[in-house]
Amino acid sequence: MLRKLKTIIKNVKGIKKKLKVYRLVLKDERTPRAAKALLMIAIGYTLMPFDIIPDFIPVLGHLDDAVIVPLLLFLAIRLVPAEVYKDCERRAEEV
Repeated sequence: MLRKLKTIIKNVKGIKKKLKVYRLVLKDERTPRAAKALLMIAIGYTLMPFDIIPDFIPVLGHLDDAVIVPLLLFLAIRLVPAEVYKDCERRAEEV
C-alpha cells in the first residue's frame, strides 16, 4: 500500500514537471506556431466542458480523452526543436 502511494506521488511530481515544461514551451519565442497551436488545442480540449464523443458511450466515450490529448501533445512536442525543449526542461527544473 505504501509503495503504491509513493508511486502515485512520484507520478504526480512527473506530471507537474511536464506541465511546467509545456508552459515554458508555449511562452518561448523559438517554438513554432504549429506546436503552440497544438498545445493550445490540447489544453482547450482537456478543459472543454463537453466531449466530441460523449462519455456515456461505452468505451469510445472515455477512449477519446485517453487518445486525443496525448496524441496532440506528442505531435506538438515533435514540432518543437530539441534545443528549445531541452532548454525549457532545464528551466523547469530550476524553478
